[in-house]
Amino acid sequence: MSRAPASVVFAGGGTGGHLFPSLAIAEELVERSPSMMVPFLISNRPLDAEILRGERIHGDPIAFQPLPAKPFSTGPVAFLRFWNAWGKSVSASRAVLSAARRAGPVQVVAAGGFVAAPVVKAARLEKIPIIMLNLDATPGRANQWIAKYATKVYTTAPVDQVWSRAKGLAQWTSIPPIVRRAARAPGVAPECRAKLGLEPDRPTLLVTGASQGAQSMNSLMAALVRAHGPAFCDARWQIIHQTGRFGTDELTAAYGAAGIPAKVEPFIREMGAAWGAADFALSRAGAGSVAEAWANLVPTIFMPYPYHKDEHQERNAGPLVRAGGAVIATDQVEVPANMHSVAPVILDMLKDPSKRWKMKAALAGLGPADGAIRVAEAILAG
Repeated sequence: MSRAPASVVFAGGGTGGHLFPSLAIAEELVERSPSMMVPFLISNRPLDAEILRGERIHGDPIAFQPLPAKPFSTGPVAFLRFWNAWGKSVSASRAVLSAARRAGPVQVVAAGGFVAAPVVKAARLEKIPIIMLNLDATPGRANQWIAKYATKVYTTAPVDQVWSRAKGLAQWTSIPPIVRRAARAPGVAPECRAKLGLEPDRPTLLVTGASQGAQSMNSLMAALVRAHGPAFCDARWQIIHQTGRFGTDELTAAYGAAGIPAKVEPFIREMGAAWGAADFALSRAGAGSVAEAWANLVPTIFMPYPYHKDEHQERNAGPLVRAGGAVIATDQVEVPANMHSVAPVILDMLKDPSKRWKMKAALAGLGPADGAIRVAEAILAG
């Protein structure tokens, strides 16, 4: 009798970075076991539902339920908000897990973040096995807690095992990046550009602050094209820019005034085509963005989020940087400072195709980003 689960419940949300790896694994599970149920427990932030409503797994819509979970905080008001939401989230999760178990064995895949923690608590109460995904080089508070109770722990980022043992955590199994199919290039660069409504033969820069956007990157790009428009126009560059909720109108106007063809959107659903179209990228260094740059062999200038005290985004990009396939540019937040330090790195990349080709070759040497397949096969093996 197979020990493979009939249902795998995915827990995580708050950002696309916690949802997309789960989607990637769910795709591979359903590919191999078409009858498997793969419901999602997510945050009640609007972005989570917006992402999942637009996704399909082998043509079928995704079942999901938002939870009222809140991030942990030691501030009195925020802690009370967290605690009030905790019990409700655990109860709602137990109801979903109990219903899933009526169809057969169940496993939980926790993709990290504040939503995953109450689901893991519910799984412990229901005595359901827990698989944890760690996506950042410095595990967050929720993952440090979840790792104590997980049956298996997979990490796509190098985690210091000495640190892990000191924390009393499980052994972490390293895997390659986890990348969903929709974030992989569906064809060669000219085909991807045409798919996005761009000119197939123009070199293309992708700018992405991930699913929520990055205001400092948006402001930098607006200033850069105003000051150095000819550097883009003379070499016929075009731009794909995912802005997040703010900055779309400003950037559309800035690119238009500079004479640079551009596709500017708050959220790009065809992210695989965007990466496939790109000759190089300017990106945040969340685990998902790093994984997608790796999977699509796109030389990338990473601007890590500047407000993380542990600087884990810089560590996320470390394997690509050490391989020679990416560079780090520190986000100074203010436009004048970024124009002084980051803009020259972008301009240098624009004019040096040999550097871009060397970086692309370096990324190819990292091997396939097949973490989703590895996790799915491990789940099905029981």
